[in-house]
Amino acid sequence: MDLEVRHLKVIRAIDEAGSLTRAATSLGLAQSALSSQLKRIERALGGALFIRDRAGAQPTPLGELVLDRARVLLPGMRQLQEDAQRFAQSWGDIPRFRIGGTHGPLLGALVDRISAMHPDAPVNTFTSWSVKEICDLVGAGRLDFALIGVCGESPPPAADQLSWQAVGRDPVFIMLSEEHPHAGEGELELGKLAEERWANAPGDGCFGDCFSAACARAGFTPLSVFETDTSSCIHLVQVGRAVGLCRATFPPTPGIVTLPLAGTPLSWRHLIGHHPGSPAAGAAPAAALHARQVHSEAARRNARYAEWLAANGQFGTAS
Repeated sequence: MDLEVRHLKVIRAIDEAGSLTRAATSLGLAQSALSSQLKRIERALGGALFIRDRAGAQPTPLGELVLDRARVLLPGMRQLQEDAQRFAQSWGDIPRFRIGGTHGPLLGALVDRISAMHPDAPVNTFTSWSVKEICDLVGAGRLDFALIGVCGESPPPAADQLSWQAVGRDPVFIMLSEEHPHAGEGELELGKLAEERWANAPGDGCFGDCFSAACARAGFTPLSVFETDTSSCIHLVQVGRAVGLCRATFPPTPGIVTLPLAGTPLSWRHLIGHHPGSPAAGAAPAAALHARQVHSEAARRNARYAEWLAANGQFGTAS
């Protein structure tokens, strides 16, 4: 017999009642039935859980061990059930989904997941290089959720207006042409790229300044930085015109390899936010869970990142 939650409830009831007779009454069972059930539980666990005499039932050392674990597990199971019920109910309150995000693969994957769950609900998206613009639209009620990223340990934007939950934390990788001399290395010192030109997507955060600071610590100033859309960045890398900066979840792309930088001088945090007073607030925990699942799947698709994560547990999908 495998131990089940209901068995833990029986053990706890006997301990709280102090006797099988009173426990049977509280559980709505005959004493003989409770006694038989307790014997089956004790056989499954390998020993007596209670000493029974005229004074009642007192836990044995094994019983104390089981009770200690039950005091943790039973509230946890109750919380799980309550969270699951809220999760199941929250999505039904929103007739449509309006999601804003910066350019990247996570937004598309989140839309795909929500569309699969709610095939009849409209899903609208808005993309922008400007995190501020997206946050302003969420604050004004024109978007329900913002899926964005911030550099390093920068605080979330509009923290006085929006509520944020962590999705994941990634190192910034570099993109190289597969013909690049360093393409076969496991990781790369930033200083080895001092003579390169760079390609990166634009944004209104501090990433550009943080990149310049990292280069300065490595002993050089970037020759030039092409700020352009993702497709153009990929093209410039593929033809060997530039080295690209990318999130570690960047998907496998023909002609390109991605590598971690030694010492992880740059990092990126993915966040999902909503306005606490909006109709979407009830669905925020579910939205965050789906965003984390999307992030975890993206990390697994990049074999280089999945290998790197195994040795760098402080990064990856938020729990």
